[in-house]
Amino acid sequence: MMNAAVLGSGSWATAIVKILSEKHDKILWWVREEEIKEGVLSKGHNPLFLRSCELPKEKIRISTDIKAIIREADTLFCVIPSAFVKKSFQGVDAEDLKDKTLVIATKGIIPDEVSIVSSFFRKRCNIPYSSQVVVSGPSHAEEIAEERLTYLTCGSENRNLAETIADNIACKYVRTVISDDIEGIEYSAVLKNVYALAAGIAFGLGYGDNYIAVLISNASMEMKRFLNVVDRREREINRLVYLGDLLVTAYSQHSRNRTFGQMIGKGYSVCSAQLEMEMIAEGYYSADGIHKINHELKVEIPIVEAVYRILYEGSSPHREFEMLSQTFQ
Repeated sequence: MMNAAVLGSGSWATAIVKILSEKHDKILWWVREEEIKEGVLSKGHNPLFLRSCELPKEKIRISTDIKAIIREADTLFCVIPSAFVKKSFQGVDAEDLKDKTLVIATKGIIPDEVSIVSSFFRKRCNIPYSSQVVVSGPSHAEEIAEERLTYLTCGSENRNLAETIADNIACKYVRTVISDDIEGIEYSAVLKNVYALAAGIAFGLGYGDNYIAVLISNASMEMKRFLNVVDRREREINRLVYLGDLLVTAYSQHSRNRTFGQMIGKGYSVCSAQLEMEMIAEGYYSADGIHKINHELKVEIPIVEAVYRILYEGSSPHREFEMLSQTFQ
């Protein structure tokens, strides 16, 4: 059994701690907030995120010292929002991460690096892809807390490592699938957050299920075009880690990105929507990141570009979605 550490304070980090506790007698956990540390130690739950999730506090060693937690672990589950990954690892150097296995459960773009998380750690911390695994859904932390059956995909170019991680997180309510498409999985997780945000905007504007179904169908085709350019390989876009994750994020009541989009569609400014939400909507940062990456790739991704213009250029959601509706197939 691996000696696992979870890095991150939010809902998905809390859910992964719960998953790991099913098979492991000790889970290391780094959190930024002292309040979370005290809440877990005293009451056995995260007082700020996923409060309903009961955790076996006797199995958890929790600390606000990231280097101390990393030092004790051989496998690191990175579940820090992408916007804060670089800052969180400022005091951590490549030597601290030497010979560690990195499991990426973060879904987003490192903002000022304009790169996916796996690429950031490969380039900046010398962690090769052969020592990395990407874990993706379709999944919502809230359903993990309720022990509802969930399927997770573990993607790595190192099949043995992917199988090891899959075995360690599989339990009575989590089933696992193996893939070798590390970059495709990560980019699809970035894109689906933008598309979920688009679905939320459409709903906020008053579009119905019929329109949103067409929107998501076109988003799936758009995702396939982008993935085929950014990482050319054979992949079936209808698999659960691509289309399945897109659907659950676009339609679920638990989706932060859809909720954020609804607020924008109903007339909230970006700042007002961000202030009202307690958690990060990764799609906001992802829209900017994919827009910048696509400056070089020049893939036809009209939905992403429409969301980008709404969020970053102040374009009218009504006008953007009227224009989008003329391009749908």
